Amino acid sequence: MTTDIDTTSSAPTPAPLLGLVPVLKQLRLSGLLDSLEVRNREAIENKLTYPEFLALMIQDEAARRDQKKYGLRLRRSGFRGDKTLEGFDFAFNPSINEAMVRELASCTFIDDHASVLIAGRCGTGKSHIAQAIGHVAVRQGVDVMFSSQTDLLRQLNAARATGGFERKMQTLVRVPLLIVDDFGLKPFKPGQDEDFHDLVAERYERAATIVYVIWNRRTSVLLSLYL
Repeated sequence: MTTDIDTTSSAPTPAPLLGLVPVLKQLRLSGLLDSLEVRNREAIENKLTYPEFLALMIQDEAARRDQKKYGLRLRRSGFRGDKTLEGFDFAFNPSINEAMVRELASCTFIDDHASVLIAGRCGTGKSHIAQAIGHVAVRQGVDVMFSSQTDLLRQLNAARATGGFERKMQTLVRVPLLIVDDFGLKPFKPGQDEDFHDLVAERYERAATIVYVIWNRRTSVLLSLYL
């Protein structure tokens, strides 16, 4: 049994509930304080049993923790704005295979540790689709990292300069879903082609990767070499 929480109330907090405040904080359950008074009033008004009241409180805490984890995953992802599948207009580019995009949004390719290439001309929706799939993955509890090719290789180069290259590489390898933005848009600097190749090779059949590119002759050659 669940109901929406209405936190508007002018009634004083019962003393027994106030006594729970330090205990809940000690148990790291202080989030329950947000709904404790309201749920207590609801239990009295609806004559809920103790197990029903407890179930409501546990559901509130579970929902709060899930939302907190979701927010953390979303902040860590590095997405540029709120580009979701719900906000994508498939009608603006009829050449996009909507059925395939929605199949990718099921995120089964993540479980399969598969790689996905999204290629097309500039302004065709590649970035939005890639990030939208990433958003779906985050909602499903998957850790996602979104980064441009330039920033990704810059991170590896910085780690090499401080002696932490292998640690950084393994961190990137372990990300369940890595989304690489604008692959091949800028030429590789010396050594970066090997770093990118090593990253892709290490992730092969171990984690899922999405790479999207502005398709041209140079990027097609690069993809044949590194993906």
